[in-house]
Amino acid sequence: MNTEDRSDKRVVIVGAGPAGLSAAYELTKFNIRPVVIEKYDKVGGLARTESYKGFHFDIGGHRFFTKVQEVDKIWHDLLKDDFLRRPRLSRIYYNGRFFDYPLKPLNAFRGLGIFESSLIIGSYIRWQVFPYPREETFEEWVTNRFGKRLFLTFFKTYTEKVWGIPCSELKSEWATQRIKDLSLKTAVLSMFIKPQNKIKTLIEAFDYPRLGPGMMWNIVKDRIESRGGVVRLNSDVTRICRRGNHIESVVLSNNGHSEAIVADEFISSMPVTEFIEKLDPPCPANVLQAARQLNYRDFLTVCLIVNKEHLFPDNWIYIHDPEVKVGRIQNFKNWSPFMVPDSTKTSLGLEYFCTEGDDLWIMPDADLIELAKTEVEKIGLASRADIEDGCVVRAPKAYPMYDSGYRDHLETVKQFTAGFDNFQTIGRNGLHRYNNQDHAMLTGLLAVKNAVAGDTNDLWSVNTDQEYLEEIRGEMPGDMEEVSQVLEGAIARVFPKLDRVAFGVSLGATAGVLFFLATIALVVRGGDVIGPNLQLLREYFPGYSVTVAGSFLGMLYGFFSGFVGGWSFAFLRNGSMFLTMALIHRRAEWKLIQDLFRYF
Repeated sequence: MNTEDRSDKRVVIVGAGPAGLSAAYELTKFNIRPVVIEKYDKVGGLARTESYKGFHFDIGGHRFFTKVQEVDKIWHDLLKDDFLRRPRLSRIYYNGRFFDYPLKPLNAFRGLGIFESSLIIGSYIRWQVFPYPREETFEEWVTNRFGKRLFLTFFKTYTEKVWGIPCSELKSEWATQRIKDLSLKTAVLSMFIKPQNKIKTLIEAFDYPRLGPGMMWNIVKDRIESRGGVVRLNSDVTRICRRGNHIESVVLSNNGHSEAIVADEFISSMPVTEFIEKLDPPCPANVLQAARQLNYRDFLTVCLIVNKEHLFPDNWIYIHDPEVKVGRIQNFKNWSPFMVPDSTKTSLGLEYFCTEGDDLWIMPDADLIELAKTEVEKIGLASRADIEDGCVVRAPKAYPMYDSGYRDHLETVKQFTAGFDNFQTIGRNGLHRYNNQDHAMLTGLLAVKNAVAGDTNDLWSVNTDQEYLEEIRGEMPGDMEEVSQVLEGAIARVFPKLDRVAFGVSLGATAGVLFFLATIALVVRGGDVIGPNLQLLREYFPGYSVTVAGSFLGMLYGFFSGFVGGWSFAFLRNGSMFLTMALIHRRAEWKLIQDLFRYF
């Protein structure tokens, strides 16, 4: 298809968030003039930037970091010098204390104490040796990587604030998308060294538009319109007219007026549940029922203007304390100093995760502002007397829910939408998938390639970096390969490989702490003969004694001994598992050879 032919193609895009605007922007490169329909009064969707009295507020905080080169190029081409490089600093507030994130040894030990730290290390060892054989839930996924104690300390409360359901009901897919590749080992290593391959959850710097992400989406809107496209704001799609598996038009409402727009292709980033609900004629009952079972988590941001030049250095703080309702606090001045019009003031965004219609969601704005003032003072970040003003911004359907039944319901919806010959659903809500901004954009770009160039990109598979297993394929029958992989996979799930260094460090740290505590306990108890049995260890550990000084030397001996023992145990265990899998492989191979001879 040449450029002249493409210019006659009529395309309607529902939703002016990152996915929809990226699709529209890409279409203009083919001389296609799309019509973009947006429900709200501004573009950007969840990545929009709100403004109140000159103070700019990001909805949720959007770091600009991506490994998708095409997306990164768009960002830099559009923003140029308005794209700032910003340092990342975030902490966790738990049990009345602030913890650095990523964790730092002295900070974590000081905040948790030796006893609690020892329990966390012991729990990690226990779950490395005897993990959950299957990882169906978020709780199981995190516990297998961090241990149950650390899960209860730093994951459970905050996660349940976000989702409003127990971690035992939240599916593990969310964890694999949000904190994939992060484990206690990587967190510990990041405390001491700078790894060449950064774990994405531990990124230390990011890019950010000078006036927030909405700045970029306003530029995209202008580019689309300058090339002949149309962006219709305050326009709500009320009906989607179809003939069989072909979409013919959408009916939109604007200020009480209805209008039907006919097009050749339709791309939608509206919640896929709403798409199903608005079809005319209606979809099959089972599809409609499945769509109604897909849930969302909403949130609202209380923006506070504080009459203080500096409050705290973080970009944002995770609030794990169950004593307050706020889940996360953004310091927008630390995202970009240009977000605040008066350098003597600071603006905060207190995020409350809720469900549309619940007590938090329907609470009057004035009451929410008072609640935010009380909680920010209780945490110790700002004085109530210094807060001079505030406003509230609500964000419905912010997070697609990964609850216990979502997988089957989504599959039903997915199969139905795939049947349309001129419709594609994109973006976070269009795919009911917790994508970041860059991957939402990528779905829009790929949808255009499908519609214009005839590509067959699978938009449902677009997500964070996919993991691939390296496979060695020889000249062996497929059945044998399948048998070997199934058996080896089963053993790997039941007996996962132990990391020798991580296991050695964990066991060494535990042994050292216990040695230290045992010695100190005997010194404190005192007596004519202090610790006669423990004194015998001098035969094996030169220089050790049951004294304060000896306790520190004993801690070093304990760490060294524990490390050697842990490393050796992991080495022998991994070796035995390797030999077991090799034996199974050989037995499977021999069985297939026997079957082959019997066949001839």
